[in-house]
Amino acid sequence: MHDDRSLLEDRLHRVLTERVRPAVHRDAVPLTVERWDAPGEPVPVAEGLAAPYGPAAAGEAWGPAWGTTWFRVTGRVPADWAGRTVEAVLDLGFDRLMPGFQCEGLVYRRDGGAVKGLHPYNDWVRIADAAAGGEEVELYVEAAANPVLNEPRPSWRGDRLTAGDEPLYRVARMDLAVFEPQVWELVQDLDVAGGLMKELSPDDARRWTLLRAIEGALDALDLADIAGTAPAARGRLVGVLASPAHASAHRLSAVGHAHIDSAWLWPLRETVRKVARTTANVVALMDDHPEFVFAMSQAQQLAWLKEHRPEVYTRVVAKVADGTFVPVGGMWVESDTNMVGGEAMARQFVYGKRFFLEEFGIETDEVWLPDSFGYTAALPQLVKLSGSTWFLTQKISWSATNPFPHHTFWWEGIDGTRVFTHFPPVDTYNSDLSGREMAHAARNYREKGRGTRSLVPFGWGDGGGGPTREMLARAARLRDLEGSPRVEIERPSAFFAKAHAEYPDAPVWVGELYLELHRGTYTSQAKTKQGNRQSESLLREAELWAATAALRVPGYAYPYADLERIWKTVLLHQFHDILPGSSIAWVHREARETYARLRSELLAMIDAAQRALAGDGPGTVVFNAAPHARGGVPGGGARPREGGPEALPVTVTPREGGGFTLDNGLLRVGVDGRGLVVSAVDLAGGREAIAPGRAGNLLQLHADLPNHWDAWDIDEFYRNGVSDLTEADSVALAESGGADATVEVTRSFGASRVVQRLTLRPGARVLEVETDIDWREREKILKAAFPLDVKADRSAAETQFGHVFRPTHTNTSWEAAKFEICAHRWIHVEEPGWGAAVVNDSTYGHDVTREVRPDGGQTTTVRLSLLRAPRYPDPETDQGTHRLRYALAPGATLADAVAEGHWINLPERSVPGSAAVEPLVTVVDDGGRIVVETVKLADDRGGDVVVRLYESAGGRAAGRLVTGFPLASATVTDLLERPLGESPDRPVAADGGVELALRPFEIVTLRLRPAAAAD
Repeated sequence: MHDDRSLLEDRLHRVLTERVRPAVHRDAVPLTVERWDAPGEPVPVAEGLAAPYGPAAAGEAWGPAWGTTWFRVTGRVPADWAGRTVEAVLDLGFDRLMPGFQCEGLVYRRDGGAVKGLHPYNDWVRIADAAAGGEEVELYVEAAANPVLNEPRPSWRGDRLTAGDEPLYRVARMDLAVFEPQVWELVQDLDVAGGLMKELSPDDARRWTLLRAIEGALDALDLADIAGTAPAARGRLVGVLASPAHASAHRLSAVGHAHIDSAWLWPLRETVRKVARTTANVVALMDDHPEFVFAMSQAQQLAWLKEHRPEVYTRVVAKVADGTFVPVGGMWVESDTNMVGGEAMARQFVYGKRFFLEEFGIETDEVWLPDSFGYTAALPQLVKLSGSTWFLTQKISWSATNPFPHHTFWWEGIDGTRVFTHFPPVDTYNSDLSGREMAHAARNYREKGRGTRSLVPFGWGDGGGGPTREMLARAARLRDLEGSPRVEIERPSAFFAKAHAEYPDAPVWVGELYLELHRGTYTSQAKTKQGNRQSESLLREAELWAATAALRVPGYAYPYADLERIWKTVLLHQFHDILPGSSIAWVHREARETYARLRSELLAMIDAAQRALAGDGPGTVVFNAAPHARGGVPGGGARPREGGPEALPVTVTPREGGGFTLDNGLLRVGVDGRGLVVSAVDLAGGREAIAPGRAGNLLQLHADLPNHWDAWDIDEFYRNGVSDLTEADSVALAESGGADATVEVTRSFGASRVVQRLTLRPGARVLEVETDIDWREREKILKAAFPLDVKADRSAAETQFGHVFRPTHTNTSWEAAKFEICAHRWIHVEEPGWGAAVVNDSTYGHDVTREVRPDGGQTTTVRLSLLRAPRYPDPETDQGTHRLRYALAPGATLADAVAEGHWINLPERSVPGSAAVEPLVTVVDDGGRIVVETVKLADDRGGDVVVRLYESAGGRAAGRLVTGFPLASATVTDLLERPLGESPDRPVAADGGVELALRPFEIVTLRLRPAAAAD
């Protein structure tokens, strides 16, 4: 049989493109167009409506990058259109290849009410279903000239300060036209039939049936009278579109969606408008299609909608009540999950789920993170503790090395908690429900023979306008169609319930969901990452000392509202294109400004609480916000500063050949004439940390130009070349004779300069390194290496509420793919009996490798990724000055690493006064394995103290929590501070103690009621 499918495909494509689609809107008459170019940033709607408009016309250029032009379009429906369907076609100059990454518009009525968004595949506004003739038309369009920035090359248009004033777009069309329903329906029929035909094999008789039917439809179509012959053409397709699917056909649960990055190639303020445009489209589409279900995540975006477009939000609330607009995700934003700290990860759920509960009365079940760059192994426990049930993502399908083996599975976290998880096999979270995508989902589905269904999120994202009426038409035709998967529009919870019911014994994946791509996001935009880490640490301090002052100091008021506002701002900036460093320059410039403002505000809050607690007196009170005691100050408490330190002062001895040896009786460090650490001896263990013949704190420079996605990716070939920065401008003793000793090293390389201060303090078991860099390199990555004399088969890296082990070898492709890894405050390597840690105050990217030496020993090298210099999407990424701090801890156990990681991030603070401050809570356990992560007052303002703690070593731990206040009751709660049904009140001993028994890495939240509050 001759395969003339390609000939028919060509014919179908041309007829659809050149004749049938253009005939959907006919008899067009131009609207009168006027314009007003808003100066600077977007203006309120009322100002835009009342602006002085001037004449304009189709073809006119408009919109410098990030500018806003308001168009007023007016006209009258011709009298002879009575009884016809009439639409306005408003094309701002769209490129239909890139919905969501170009100009957009929001249409308003004269009264300021939002009608719908304008986008490349959604450029129409219904004027009348059946016109009377003579109707006046008056519409206003707030048009945003967002520049096209999704082409991966450096561009200065990523910040309004450097974008220039060149117009970017030309108005293409602003007409009134008759809408031909039968022609539109014919387009959908041909689209579905042709799309399905393309995916069927030559041996499938169904393909030939479709081919002949399409051929017949095109033969029945008079190209000179499309509207008149469309019904006859549709008649030729009735039979093939009515043939039902096979009983074994894959089942697709289609969920309307519009993934909107809270910032990326546009600033936060533009996301506010993208959300308004998309949700206006969605609720309008729901009015016409009651079967349509739309899922929206990110409470922040709905909060923006409530604030900025309340009339649209009111319509959303009504659709939520109807069950068609479905809040999902349960998080404040779709955050990164690799770098977000433990408590911040918990708060993503706290504030997200609470918003949905308070606004809609909905307990969200699905954690919806389709686009984040890998998923922490701590997440399953947090999902469960948030009151959620299911987990969905898409991004792991992007892994470049190893295809993930499942689409439906149980995901097990570091503590053993499992969550039922689904990866949509359609491999996109912006499906258009095309035949190609539906066939791919069915072919790609890896659970064949065990499961029968998957989920497909459909709709244009990122400002593309969301689902369209064309997508809904495809869904209707694909509901039960031979040769295609069955497509049913339904809520995500319905899909998960059915998938779990048919496949309860799905396979288990243990540990992190590591994305084998975008590893550069652990390092890009260092100041954004530093701002995040510092904000997390300062929030811990602010809550701890404010809670302590609220219980101890009469008249002190806990700053509930300010803390919630600051938390929400920090959580917003943890969005998966802000914290990872993959947004445009404008986003990161504003992030730096925001973090600086929050820092000042939090420091003032901390200082006020500490001064209230320290009382009057001529002395100085030292506060320790870390969970572990240090320098005579208990964790979470404060003590008046005593006389000189009890520990031995640091001695300094010049080294032969240059450099110095620093010794505090616990650690002896040798810094040579090059300023490199050539020795670090753990004196208690009698063990040298630095590998023979090697040097620690070695700065290494690599070329860093990945094949794609500059700010996102580090490709493994970057290791093929390296420059060791061993030449020093100067090596000098900067501080000695007092308690501490500091060696200052200055280096110059390329166009950059670095000054490092290596400090050893009395009683310290770490060598601190403070690094000031004036970074001027391009497309380079700077690493700091510590080659350690340790045979370590694996590394331990801190993650939220625990740590993850990763092999240091590359036995398999899975292990080899993890050539760049994420760690929070510390990374640890050990062999039985001895180990070492590297801790940091703001670095996330690391790599750990090992090699065999000529002497037969093994060297394990831990490297921190300090800075990168990608040029897209921000051409000036990380250019400028930075201060980074990290430390080497020879002889450290895992428990030591936990403590040192907290200490470097939570410095002691001193204020005038004389009062000792007892901790609100103290945990007594064997080995310090139970760590207090958070102490705060309950969010409901009832005066209870909330404590979040966790087991930090990966084993079972028993201990006792003792309060520094009379305790009436202790209740185990979920993250939202609601009692857990299976965990009633814990017995409280007479001394206020509460017994603790934790499984490995278990997170426990306790709500403690002070006796005074109970009375």
